[in-house]
Amino acid sequence: MDLVVEGKAYYRGSFENCCIGVKNGKIAEIKKTLKGDKNINFGTKLILPSGVDLHVHFRDPGMTHKEDFSSGSLAAAFGGISCVFDMPNTIPQTTSVEALSDKIDSAEKKSFVDFGVYSGITDNNLSKIEVLGKRCNGFKIYLGSTTLSLLYDKNKIREALDLVGISGKPVFFHCEDEECLIQHKKTKLNLSDHMRFRPSICEEISIKKVIENSKGFSTRVHICHVSSCEGLELLKNKPMNISFGVTPHHSLLNVEKDMGSQSLFKTNPPIRTSFDKESLFNSLKNGLADILESDHAPHTLEEKDVDFDEAPSGVPGVETLYPLFLFLAKKEVISFQRLISLLCVKPANLLGIPKGRLDKGSDADFLVVDLKNESRIKSENLHSRCGWTPFEDWLAIFPETVFIRGEKVIEDNEIQVKQGFGKFVGA
Repeated sequence: MDLVVEGKAYYRGSFENCCIGVKNGKIAEIKKTLKGDKNINFGTKLILPSGVDLHVHFRDPGMTHKEDFSSGSLAAAFGGISCVFDMPNTIPQTTSVEALSDKIDSAEKKSFVDFGVYSGITDNNLSKIEVLGKRCNGFKIYLGSTTLSLLYDKNKIREALDLVGISGKPVFFHCEDEECLIQHKKTKLNLSDHMRFRPSICEEISIKKVIENSKGFSTRVHICHVSSCEGLELLKNKPMNISFGVTPHHSLLNVEKDMGSQSLFKTNPPIRTSFDKESLFNSLKNGLADILESDHAPHTLEEKDVDFDEAPSGVPGVETLYPLFLFLAKKEVISFQRLISLLCVKPANLLGIPKGRLDKGSDADFLVVDLKNESRIKSENLHSRCGWTPFEDWLAIFPETVFIRGEKVIEDNEIQVKQGFGKFVGA
């Protein structure tokens, strides 16, 4: 055994005092007592699976003044995320084999954590889905316009699902109906306007369209960042092949709260009412929602500090995703069991990677947490290049130590590996 760590580990649904044996980057044994070449005893501290964030925008290539794979993955590591999946709305857009290969090659040199990449589906690359599927981890379809999005014709959803199904990869949907967005478009002065002029009916129409068009397919479909109680209602009886995600900003923030600078919190789909927020949080808590995802979408403070209507949409979140919810789990607002299912087990299962659980044969990705170590989130302590957070001063619990493939990546608030440590998780 290369390494044995001992502590209070989350193992098969509950916490047990045990030893985790690591060999060749994998969990080889979990027993009450084990001996290895190196032994680390974490005492009564918790050992949890590292998180898998299946929804990040690391802005690389093309917008690296906002973020790149180096800064984004560093933020992920400090937040206890061992694997991220990057969206295709970069410059150039990730819609060809060449663009995919270039992004992977670049990220392999820069990333501190393991990673995957998605290919965008457009009206122009349907014929390339089979070959793209051999290189990417999944596909993304935008049914409504957002930051540099690759808008797709909603009347061709079945055609795309058929082709993606052959590839065996999952497909991720941004569900806002473009016709509905155009119909309601007006100048927006604040977050309330953004919510009213980008209304939940657009999300509702789009989710309904995806559910209807998914009938008869076994293709795995994931609906990203659901933002409204109307969207949730439609998904209560969703087919088995459809999952959906909720973000921290939609489930913890609402437009009725005074959040200071309005443009900072502008995002698509919008942050909505306190009722939407409570409904979304309850969906995470009660098992309706499948996945907790950050939709980490950074922009610089300078870019955000303009008239509301001109400000770009998106907020950062990969580093605060797990720590915010670890604090809530400590306070028993959500169970550890639910949190680990939402952020570790289910995203890993959806993407078919051997991560997200402390079990024999899984990658040795885990973090060590001292529940007494609460701290307030401060922008100056975070690692995203954008330099700010929508959760300034919120209480959180950051991991003390993070392991990826059995290697110590974070310890004593310092990065322990070099850029390029992160591996492409393959296609």
